[in-house]
Amino acid sequence: MDRHSDVEQRHASARVAFFGGSFDPPHLGHLAIARAARDALHLDRVLFAPVGAQPLKPLGPTVSFDDRVAMTQLAIAGEPAFELSRIDAPNPEGQPNYTLETLRKMRRELGPHADLFCLMGADSFVSLRRWHGAAEIPFAAALIVASRPGLRLDDLDGLLGNDLSLEPDAAPHGSSNSGVDIRAFLVRDSAGRTAPFYLLPGLDVEISASAIRAQAHSASSHEAALVPPAVSEYIRANDLYR
Repeated sequence: MDRHSDVEQRHASARVAFFGGSFDPPHLGHLAIARAARDALHLDRVLFAPVGAQPLKPLGPTVSFDDRVAMTQLAIAGEPAFELSRIDAPNPEGQPNYTLETLRKMRRELGPHADLFCLMGADSFVSLRRWHGAAEIPFAAALIVASRPGLRLDDLDGLLGNDLSLEPDAAPHGSSNSGVDIRAFLVRDSAGRTAPFYLLPGLDVEISASAIRAQAHSASSHEAALVPPAVSEYIRANDLYR
């Protein structure tokens, strides 16, 4: 077992969501998305996975991978079912991290009996068609997409692209008692393959990581209200985002 599989291997026969991103820094919006997905889909684990290098962000994160891991660990501390994963750590060869390859690796480690999901915010979903192997991602893990204020998800087919289409799921699997609005669809490709797709349309947490970074250390900053207190303390103690 390699150094990334210690967490993932324990969740065979479980419902596990991969939640990747820069987490630069992790903020209350990330936690809101993860809580909604956990509750609506009865997830056993949500794995927060800071990414080493995102192909579509050539300038890279603002702070180091180790700092983002530390902040993410602080952000999710005490949250039921939330765990840190290093499966998307920087590649030794310096190559970008591709979500499709990470999901395939997770599938191998989890085994065939686990239900694997890929959780993302709408701001990530709108660029999905530009991702490496985008047409295969919905079939590697069922997508859970959380809405964000100001981002229209009316044309889901158009956002998917890559000859993928959506149709209502005749047998949705969303929770009836979680209090979280969830809409279930099926993704279909030109070969006739289908995969579940879940939309969380009711979230309205509007938080910008770039705004948090800009506000850090400023005299009038309200950054502390947008991130968990432990993360705010870490940012200031380590003089990040100056």
